[in-house]
Amino acid sequence: MYRSIVLATDGSSLSKKAMKAALRLARDFEATLHVVTVQPPYTIPFAGEVAIPAMYDRKEYESAAKEAALKVLDEVAEQATKMGVSCKTVFRIDASPAKAIIEIAKRRRADLIVMAMHRRRMLTTMLLGSETHEVLSSCSIPVLVHR
Repeated sequence: MYRSIVLATDGSSLSKKAMKAALRLARDFEATLHVVTVQPPYTIPFAGEVAIPAMYDRKEYESAAKEAALKVLDEVAEQATKMGVSCKTVFRIDASPAKAIIEIAKRRRADLIVMAMHRRRMLTTMLLGSETHEVLSSCSIPVLVHR
């Protein structure tokens, strides 16, 4: 039924639960698991209308973001190897994680996207948005939401 599954993860404890579900599905269906993590791009911090000297420059930020992402991706890849699951990893810096996840899922011809939904209050979700909600409302690929 599933041949290509995309797991969107941020390395949080809730995402780790989604990871376990995605790994089991990939193993049971002998599907390839494409693990995706998306970090926001570097932005210069501002206080009012004045830029604050940043702790990091763009290259340092991107290097640190990549290092953190690779740690998350390597953890999933290690678990996949232990379970005999074919696993490919993708790291991307993008201002819209939801759009990046959908684009990657389409490119990888995913049959399913697996991701966690963080338990935010309704007002917080309405004000800040939710990447999971964005994927659910913008994507034609089935999405398994793990809570």
